Amino acid sequence: MLQNRTTVRFIFQDMSVTPLPLKSPRAREGKVLQKGQQTKAAIVDAALGLATQIGLEGLSIGALAEVTQMSKSGVFAHFGSREELQISVIREYHQRFEQEVFYPSMSEPRGLPRLRAMFANWMKRTSVEIDSGCIYISGAVEFDDRPGPVRDALAWSVQTWHDAMKRAITMAKVEGHLDASTDEEQMLFEIHGLILALHYEARFLKNPGSIARANTGFEHILQRSGAAASSPSHRSTRKPARAAKST
Repeated sequence: MLQNRTTVRFIFQDMSVTPLPLKSPRAREGKVLQKGQQTKAAIVDAALGLATQIGLEGLSIGALAEVTQMSKSGVFAHFGSREELQISVIREYHQRFEQEVFYPSMSEPRGLPRLRAMFANWMKRTSVEIDSGCIYISGAVEFDDRPGPVRDALAWSVQTWHDAMKRAITMAKVEGHLDASTDEEQMLFEIHGLILALHYEARFLKNPGSIARANTGFEHILQRSGAAASSPSHRSTRKPARAAKST
């Protein structure tokens, strides 16, 4: 799992020169702030691990204090409320999702290769979350009918990813890798449906072969939109269709 790391630089002074003050007030404040940020990051990491197992709704300051072996007041001081803790977990999950799924796919050529990479990375993460659980899916069940900041943070995260997928589909049309008549919203809906079905089939029903069926389903979606059947490493050579001349 991806973790935020802070590099600490140690500057050694020549002990033979006139000694300097050990720490200025500003330096001490900076060190305290840095330590506080590291502690908060460690708490969020523990909270995320807990939330994947018991859901965002199951998070509590008390449960997290027990897991991190901190006092309740110590945990509370970093967040101020259970709601802020839940939102921090959603933000951390979204950041890790982007690091594992979105950013690696950006090294692929625009169009179908990038769309394939985004789905392949999504599937790779999903295959791990079959055992650990997905915050986006469990959170949607918990907060679908509960308006508020936590639901807003969840919806924003999911919508941000959907927007990225839709842009990739649109670019595949522009590059001529998909038919110009392809409905981006419909394709996105069907691709997302594969991920949801995979969680249900593999995590809940424990049906074998679910991952292979999801990959096959993705290929079928692409084929219906004019993409040639191939392996994920396929690079389409189709050229964009020329726009009709206006009369």
